[in-house]
Amino acid sequence: MTQIYVFLLLTMGACTLAGCATSMPASDGGNATTHVVAESRPTTGPAVARAALDLLGTPYRYGGSDRDGLDCSGLVQLAHARIGVQIPRTTSTQYQAARKVSDELRIGDVLFFKINGRIAHNGIYLGNNRFIHAPSTGKNVTITRTDNPYFSRRLAGVRRFR
Repeated sequence: MTQIYVFLLLTMGACTLAGCATSMPASDGGNATTHVVAESRPTTGPAVARAALDLLGTPYRYGGSDRDGLDCSGLVQLAHARIGVQIPRTTSTQYQAARKVSDELRIGDVLFFKINGRIAHNGIYLGNNRFIHAPSTGKNVTITRTDNPYFSRRLAGVRRFR
């Protein structure tokens, strides 16, 4: 599994990203099947992923943190809150507060992306090389593949909340 994680990180390389408010390519619908990774603790990881999936289709709203509209960090915060885990509100403070992942990527882990040299976008890993996130103005919470070139070049790190 460590080799898979290393491959994923190398594939996703850290560059610069344009942030939650940036126009991003639409999801490719990702029907490809790939390996299944280990789940993050039997309850928390899958539970946060399910909570995030319940928000699929919610409209993007900068600064939004409820079902009426979410930005990327609002989605991550609300999904965690729905399972009783309180985390910070902004992408950068979430990145600082979460524990760095040093083993394989697990369902429920938070992927962080860099824009102009700073952590400015995130989403929740769902397994099978897919993650859920609130992309940008005019779009809804969606699922995107981790090997999407736009995101793979911009991965800054993977973190986990307890």
